[in-house]
Amino acid sequence: MNRKAYYILEDGTEFEGTMFGYQGESIGESVFNTSMSGYQEILTDPSYRGQIIAMTYPMIGNYGVNKDDVESGKIQAAGFVVKEYSKTYSNFRATGSLGDYLKEGKIPAIEGVDTRKLTLHLRDRGAMRAGIFFDRKGAVERLKAHPDMNGLDLASMVSCTAKYSYGERKSTNPDIAVFDFGVKLNILRLLNAAGFNVTVYPGNTKLQTVLADGAKGVFLSNGPGDPDAVDYAKQLVRDIAAEKIPCFGICLGHQIMALGLGGTTYKLKFGHRGGNQPVKNLLTGSVEITSQNHGFAADMESLKHNSDIEITHINLNDNTVEGLRHKKLPMFSVQYHPESSPGPHDSRYLFEDFRKMVG
Repeated sequence: MNRKAYYILEDGTEFEGTMFGYQGESIGESVFNTSMSGYQEILTDPSYRGQIIAMTYPMIGNYGVNKDDVESGKIQAAGFVVKEYSKTYSNFRATGSLGDYLKEGKIPAIEGVDTRKLTLHLRDRGAMRAGIFFDRKGAVERLKAHPDMNGLDLASMVSCTAKYSYGERKSTNPDIAVFDFGVKLNILRLLNAAGFNVTVYPGNTKLQTVLADGAKGVFLSNGPGDPDAVDYAKQLVRDIAAEKIPCFGICLGHQIMALGLGGTTYKLKFGHRGGNQPVKNLLTGSVEITSQNHGFAADMESLKHNSDIEITHINLNDNTVEGLRHKKLPMFSVQYHPESSPGPHDSRYLFEDFRKMVG
């Protein structure tokens, strides 16, 4: 029988619920996601490392899970919070239930929480540490002793430890190096589909290593944590600029590019997480509905100090930077996720743009 549990925030706010999935306690940064579906992709996204995800959609789990809808080799989230867990599931692709999937991954989850009230609280007070507990006694003290997301290099915890090749390789395709800070599988799929021979490298690999392997372009992946803590990646961007190598970055890769080109980053109050974020392409004037998952952003004013940097995309909800490019070098990046998974496909043209840039 599932046990009663509490979801407690570091400011003392409490929500009572019932455990499902793995029966255990967990601590992480409390964040919310506004997607209506795609919970398996969300749970397995390495960018959620160290975070407990609350879904704003009221019923989760109704279509089960399968072996294909994953973005990494395991569940990356520290915990899961929902209003109602669907104990029955129905989908022709399903191979099991969400509850069993969480249990196998040893990820605690709690249902019966008013997730919309929780979301409004986080929007008002900001993302903060939280935990799933069986006992309320001493919970807040435990939370305050847990590391804050600021200053954490989580990318090194989810990066691969050795290089590997991904997908089909053709002699007519150019080789590119993917620097893995927590790359999603669908990014690798779309890079391969765009006509690249894809090799994935640990995030701390030196640029000269991948150039010696024949890379004609560089991709900076998404990932978790504070971009300013990934010191080795800032130097990587400077080296890429010095060598004038075509480079494309997504999410954390975008923030790292901004830092390497002289900008700064900062922590958003509650981040952008969901599949319905409106972004304006300033180069074309078009608006794209995008999938996003990030808690940090590139500072627009800091980028304006470099006359060679052009802001290419902005978020229409809060006017934060969503894309940039170098005016003289073949380098560009976006804050959002053009590979979606889950989410809309409005921005997948960016993979073709990168292919044309590499040549």
